[in-house]
Amino acid sequence: MKKNSIRLTDTDRAILDSYCRMLEGLSAYLGGGYEIVLHSLENYDHSAIKVINGFYTGRKEGASITDLALNLLEQIQHKDQNASGITYFATNAKGEPLKSSTIPIRGEKGRIIGLLCINFYLNTPVADFLNNFCGGASSSPELQTSFQQEHFSSDSSALIRDAVRQTKNEVFMDQAISSSNRNKEIIRRLHQKGIFHLKDAVLLTAQELEISKNTVYLHLRHIDH
Repeated sequence: MKKNSIRLTDTDRAILDSYCRMLEGLSAYLGGGYEIVLHSLENYDHSAIKVINGFYTGRKEGASITDLALNLLEQIQHKDQNASGITYFATNAKGEPLKSSTIPIRGEKGRIIGLLCINFYLNTPVADFLNNFCGGASSSPELQTSFQQEHFSSDSSALIRDAVRQTKNEVFMDQAISSSNRNKEIIRRLHQKGIFHLKDAVLLTAQELEISKNTVYLHLRHIDH
């Protein structure tokens, strides 16, 4: 085995692959001012396996690990320091300022199998930065034009009850829905929202709507078919 690599297991590779997929969503959230690079330690010479907005440092997939990243690995493995990573200020080849973070990724048996590097380009115009967090950079047309209501409940029971009450209000305000079809429509909308994946959702929905659990199940069966 080469000294500038480690042998990854199938599980290790699956973990890194899951990070590759997750980073697309993280980049969409953070916006264009952030460069994100995922390194696999299977080959230090070509460690970069995912690069987003690499134009800030000129890195592309297949690029090698950096000297600072190597130093971080030495500190973690031999000096028991910076086990959760480091955050620091740096400059790119053009002398432009970056705020950077290098975070170790652990695989089977807790060993380090990769590194996640995030660089924020400090010369990003303030207007661009704020525009991203006001929704202008969203890939979803719905999120660009309106804020989405999200329930930050303390437990799943509260979440279910809040969802039922909100949906009930929406349905009751819709004059196009007859009174005889309201409960059916409420349950259909809750089903579309995925509420019935939660434990006790059927029971709590029945309680909020003052109907039996069997009635809720009946409406759900009609939806599935």
